[in-house]
This record gives sequence, C-alpha cells and structure tokens, in this order.
Amino acid sequence: MDDTVDEPPGDIPGIPDDIGPEEFSARVFGSAGFASGPSGGLELAPFRGVRFVPEVAGDLAAVTTPPYDLIDDTAVRRLLASGGHNIVRLNMPRATGEGYADAGRTLRRWLADGALAIDPEPALYVYEASRDGTVLQRGLIGGLGVRAEADRTVLPHEDVFPGPVRDRLALMAATEANLEPIFLVYEGGADAARIVDDAARADPLLEIAADGRTHRLWRVTDPSLHDRVAADLRGRRALIADGHHRYATYRALQARHRAAGHGAGPWDRGLALLVDSTRYPPHLGAIHRVLPGLRPDDAADRARKVFRVTDLPDDDTAVRALAAAPRPAFLLGGGDVPRLLTDPDPGALARVMPSDHSPQWRRLDTAVLDHLLIEDAWNVPANENAIEVVHDDPSAAIDRARRTGGTAVVLNPLRVEDVLAVADRGERVPRKSTSFGPKPRTGLVLRLLGTEL
Repeated sequence: MDDTVDEPPGDIPGIPDDIGPEEFSARVFGSAGFASGPSGGLELAPFRGVRFVPEVAGDLAAVTTPPYDLIDDTAVRRLLASGGHNIVRLNMPRATGEGYADAGRTLRRWLADGALAIDPEPALYVYEASRDGTVLQRGLIGGLGVRAEADRTVLPHEDVFPGPVRDRLALMAATEANLEPIFLVYEGGADAARIVDDAARADPLLEIAADGRTHRLWRVTDPSLHDRVAADLRGRRALIADGHHRYATYRALQARHRAAGHGAGPWDRGLALLVDSTRYPPHLGAIHRVLPGLRPDDAADRARKVFRVTDLPDDDTAVRALAAAPRPAFLLGGGDVPRLLTDPDPGALARVMPSDHSPQWRRLDTAVLDHLLIEDAWNVPANENAIEVVHDDPSAAIDRARRTGGTAVVLNPLRVEDVLAVADRGERVPRKSTSFGPKPRTGLVLRLLGTEL
C-alpha cells in the first residue's frame, strides 16, 4: 500500500528525538520531570460519545474492528472492502494510503453526513464482551484522568517506543479525537462494580457479533451514578493492560497543550475501558517466541549448561508439564522431541540477571528468558528478524518453528499480581511479556476533544 502521508509525525515537547525506549518511557509517562496535569486519584469522567449510525454507516460489525495494533495490511484491505465507513479509515490512515489530515477530514465528513452522531448528554458507557452467554469482560468506558506515573494512580508496565507515540500523536492532533479506548484493570469490588452490573440488566444500546464474541454497550447518564463512580474510584489505582503507546500519546498531547499555555482541558483525559479485575478477571496470556535461526537440538544442548532439560513424549504432555512446573520454566518445541527446561542454575542467574532490578523482576519468566537463554546461552540478537512472537497458542508457535526448522520457546503466562507488583515499583516487565484480553472492540464509541458539555 502507499504509505505517503501529508505531514510528519507529531513532535513531543521536552523530549528529544534521539533517545531510547527506556528514557523515552520514563519521560513521557512522567517519572523524569515531564509535564503533567493536575494530580489526583483515579478518575473516569462522563463524556458525549460519538457512535456510528447503522442506517447511514452500515452494519456495525462491518465498520468496527479489533484494536489497530492487531491489524496487518492484509486485514486492512479486507476491512476496506467491507464498507466505506470502516473505522480503519480514521485510525489507520497511513495503511489506507492517506495521511493524518485526511483522517481528520473524513471524521468531520462522517459527522456532517450522519454516519457518526454525538450522543446528546454526557455518559459513562458499560461495555461487555461475551461468548456463548458467558461474560468474558465487563467494564466502564469514560474519560480517564491522565496522570503522571509518579502519582502512582495509572501504572504502566511496559516501555514504549517514540515512533508509534509520535504517529498516534499526529493522528490525535489532526482528528481532535480519541478513536479507540485503551484497556485498564483495577481492584475494586465495590460501588462502581454494582453500577456496571445494574446497567447491564437493561436492554443494550447496541449489540453486535464479531470476532467470535458478542459485544454490547449501555449508556449511564444519571449524574448521581457518575458521582458514585467517582467517589469509589478516587482512592484506587489502575494498571494499563493494553494501550501503553496510546496512553503515552495522551500524556504527550497533554504536554503539548501545557507547553502552549492552554491550561486544563479535554486533553487532560483520554478514552479508556476500566475493568474491575476482582469482578471480571482479565485473561492474561503468554507471548511465545520462535527463533527461526536456532535448531532445536542446538538450543537444547546449549540450554543444558544452565537448566535441567527433560525430554517429554509429545507436545500435549509437554504443555501440561510446563503449566505444572515451578517457575521459571520453559518448553522447547519444533524438533522431534519437546523438552522442558526447569531449575535454572543459581550461579548463572546471579551472573547474568541485571542487579538494578528488584528480586521479583529478576524472577519473571520473560526476564530469565531474555537474559539467561536468548542473550547468554544462545547469543541470539534481540530483534524481530531473529525472534518472532506468537500470542497465547503454544501449538501455533511449535508449528511455526517446525515450518522454519527453528525453535519455539513456550512460556507460562505471567501472573496479574506479579505484573502489578512490578509496575507499582516503577519497573517495566520485559518486552512481549503480557497479552491481556479480551481487548475492547474499536469503533463502538469514540470521544471528540471538546464535546464534554
């Protein structure tokens, strides 16, 4: 596709272009003196949502999508063929051969021709994803108060890269909109959870079937319920489950307005889905690795220097053994015999694990994988050419390794409590450590900057 755009990605005040992801993340999230809005507790504010009008835009299942970072070019072409009002024309303009300003013009045209409409009064929106009648996720969509990481209210657990943030910033500035919610979890179990479940007993505002799930949306417009949600959330904290680059973009947009002397405004909030993990625990899947250039027998031989390696009879038995093994543990697949790696050598761990991280971080499976296996035992460069990733499905990772003659490394998923504990210390888990879900569907409700009346 034509990647031509009509303007460069957005500059971020106070952050130079030539810094790496760790320093960039520290600055943009707000732990290194980056500009911040007002401090305060966890906030989810009502807003006037913008929604597709089916009579004009068409079938809602055809114009909405998974989150933008889960869509490749092939999927974009398929989605564009499904209808002229697909949300990818707004949130992925470069993939459609257009630019950021084109996306802004398209958004305004769809508002003018009635394909999108602004709800008449501020609301919090209850979003639910279910499968076969079982609720997988239910939470509140609203305007999340954008806070500095130092406030310990909104906690990132991954580093972000400057390029994607600048891309999203240019798009957000051109459209003056939040086009899809990020996803956060918090420990609640109190009044806000009751309000969410009470709202879901009524007929939904909309209901669609897509991605093997049923998606529903309700609207909560009663100001007294908004006040109760605000009171319940005020003393809590939330973990960013999905959408770190978009949250960093909220922070960057806030800094841009602060630098321009604009003061408080709609840029102090960003569109977010907030899920009570005590009521609806998220799915936290593993992200497996495939190393196409490393033969399975070679991987096993070199791993024996620092791990106990156990041959197992078949893949299904091996996956079950991995789930039951004491952590850290890994499964090597792709060859004739699957192998379970357990009991890493304490001396080797002490030698290679970074001393500037907490003991809990140094015990994370993904940290041990990166430092003891990939970097030390295997000496594989940490780049996308040498290491591929597969979300959730161990068999898909093993099959891919067999097709390439390489090695699959199957992991157990991290535990939510470990991710939260690491994030609460201001640390980041290693890249490609977490796959939270289910992620909210994009296009069910949008937020314009300036409609919170």
